[in-house]
Amino acid sequence: MRLSAIRLFVRELESADLFYGSVLELPRLAGSVAGGYLVFDAGAAELVIEPVGSDAPAEDQSLVGRFTGLSFEVEDIRSRYLALLARGVAFEGAPELQAWGGVLATFVDPAGNQLQIVERPRG
Repeated sequence: MRLSAIRLFVRELESADLFYGSVLELPRLAGSVAGGYLVFDAGAAELVIEPVGSDAPAEDQSLVGRFTGLSFEVEDIRSRYLALLARGVAFEGAPELQAWGGVLATFVDPAGNQLQIVERPRG
């Protein structure tokens, strides 16, 4: 088996399309705002963005605006962090060295979902 897709839930597809496509510069593979879903190339897996309407049940509402556990690997976390900050991406703090040797920083998408950029330890 191999991971092929990750689903992420948002309130508005328009802002997600702009954020993931233009700000993070992930290539769109399929879908559209009008079609009701978006699929981006996130490297090892596809990132599927789906809307949750304001009239959806509470259990669906809870899927939006949470820690996702998703990390985007980058070569140089400091430069990527600064570039994303310049594009208006909200971070919860500067990149921090982790006990396992990597460096990571958590950012928030327009729906409040928390994701991370990570630089793996070298060597």
